[in-house]
Amino acid sequence: MEFSIHKATAEDASIIATLFDAYRMFYQQPSDIKGATEFITERLQQNESVIFIAFINNVAVGFTQLYPIFTSVGMQRTWLLNDLYIDSSARGKGIASALLDAAKDFGRSTNSKWLMLQTGITNAAAQSLYEKNGWHKETDLFYSINL
Repeated sequence: MEFSIHKATAEDASIIATLFDAYRMFYQQPSDIKGATEFITERLQQNESVIFIAFINNVAVGFTQLYPIFTSVGMQRTWLLNDLYIDSSARGKGIASALLDAAKDFGRSTNSKWLMLQTGITNAAAQSLYEKNGWHKETDLFYSINL
């Protein structure tokens, strides 16, 4: 099954919102599609985040969201990969790895020093995914990858 990855625009907010809501529910938050749509719309309209969306047959099945940060010591931009979610129907197809690759490519294209992320301490599947894709565990919750 083939999939594609696209960088989101503000017009994609409603497409992302359903996945974002499912992502939040995974972390024991109540469903809030209206709030999810508003949050994603604001981040994209204000250029406060970059989101990559994965599609199978024109249906959004996953996303990753990055927030810009900076390293004072390295005097460069870096990115916080804050969210990564794949719909359960699309897991195991390499989509998460492709989204991580899109994030790394984007980081390189913006001359960033590194990417970092935080994951749940009990989310063993995510930790395994990050390590398989070259990310290095910094603490129990944080991973990073040099670019």
